[in-house]
Amino acid sequence: MKVVIGSEEEISAKIAEEFIKTINGKSHPVLGLATGTSPLKVYANLIKANHEGRVSFLGVTTFNLDEYVGLEGTHNQSYRYFMNENLFNHVDIDKSKTNVLLGVGDYVSFMEGYDQKIEEAGGIDIQILGIGSDGHIAFNEPGTPFDSLTHETALTEQTIKDNSRLFNDISEVPVRAVTMGLQSIMNARKIVLIATGANKAKAVYGLIKGPITEEMPCSILQRHPDVTVYVDEAAHSLCK
Repeated sequence: MKVVIGSEEEISAKIAEEFIKTINGKSHPVLGLATGTSPLKVYANLIKANHEGRVSFLGVTTFNLDEYVGLEGTHNQSYRYFMNENLFNHVDIDKSKTNVLLGVGDYVSFMEGYDQKIEEAGGIDIQILGIGSDGHIAFNEPGTPFDSLTHETALTEQTIKDNSRLFNDISEVPVRAVTMGLQSIMNARKIVLIATGANKAKAVYGLIKGPITEEMPCSILQRHPDVTVYVDEAAHSLCK
């Protein structure tokens, strides 16, 4: 596991360059994408690079980590809406090749076929992750089995509280989600994780220094052969 420390702007730019390198290095690259505030500057850098002609998304296929159960893709807090607004609408990507888990309708069947769909696309070449304050990655909460594939899960009170800042009221936050499992994430060939702020310091310590345990889901990444953790000083503070 490699650790890179810098400001949010610096590490976001470096992650974007990793994605650009991957995209430009393959004719049909497959990207694993995340939502939330952590990757926003990464996506802004990718949009800028696309507009400058440094990278094209025409041959790209994407798979997102997760989605809230109960939210339509048009809901302003759904992850399909997030990806459209923060990346897909602004680059030359074929939206039919962008895959986001469903939260309504026959979402269970879509969820159950997700890992096979990733495999049929050739597997994920590079996966970006954020990290929750309790160490969850995607919506794999503490106690999620390390061998889990894409599944439906209940969200913990901590996750609901953390995510409530994005809703008008905590009562509006969905209590269930569908998510790639920990093994689904580990199947990616390369993983980059971004964490900023002192509220992520405990989770980052568990990720880098702590024991490998299902109670700290992110700790499984210590077993992956190609992981780079990008952090600012505050998030890295307990690791010194």
